[in-house]
Amino acid sequence: MTEALNELGAYIELKRPDSVLGWSVALGELTVDVTPSSIVGLVEFLLKDPTCRFSTLVDITGVDYPQRAKRFDVVYHFLSMYQNHRIRLRVSVREDESVPSLVSVHPSANWFEREVFDMFGILFSGHPDLRRILTDYGFRGYPLRKDFPTTGYTEVRYDEELKRVVYEPVSLVQEYRQFDFMSPWEGAKYVLPGDEKQGEKA
Repeated sequence: MTEALNELGAYIELKRPDSVLGWSVALGELTVDVTPSSIVGLVEFLLKDPTCRFSTLVDITGVDYPQRAKRFDVVYHFLSMYQNHRIRLRVSVREDESVPSLVSVHPSANWFEREVFDMFGILFSGHPDLRRILTDYGFRGYPLRKDFPTTGYTEVRYDEELKRVVYEPVSLVQEYRQFDFMSPWEGAKYVLPGDEKQGEKA
């Protein structure tokens, strides 16, 4: 299998040297690094070329590397059911760069790209309807970025007096953050770590 993937990687690089920055095979998977401006053309080639025939777009996701100048990797997974191969394409972009949309080649990219936009804030130029898909209207920030706070910025609740949903800044009540790690299993015949504290409090 590795030999076939090496042959495929060399073939794609030979046919599309303008698109391929590099490629590698690791853990039985072929990864090809692609220039952002060439992603649509390369995906069309992979779809139509008889040696490749990657007809199925499986997924698009993002990876955040805040310390890098090119902060984000946009990662595409394709499947060729004809050749029984999988391929991963990887595009690296800066925070202020956009990536060409694949919707014209693979209509299923529509929701995948919207999810990547919603979670990472990566823009896809040429997308027909690039708006959030998982978070609420008015949501601030991008939850899968490494610098997004784990508590978020706002919380949502239903207010009985106002009879509507209200948005408020996150408020962490500190008394709920104090834990004594006492076991809830009183009367158990075995001792759990932390149970010794029960005797100290008496």
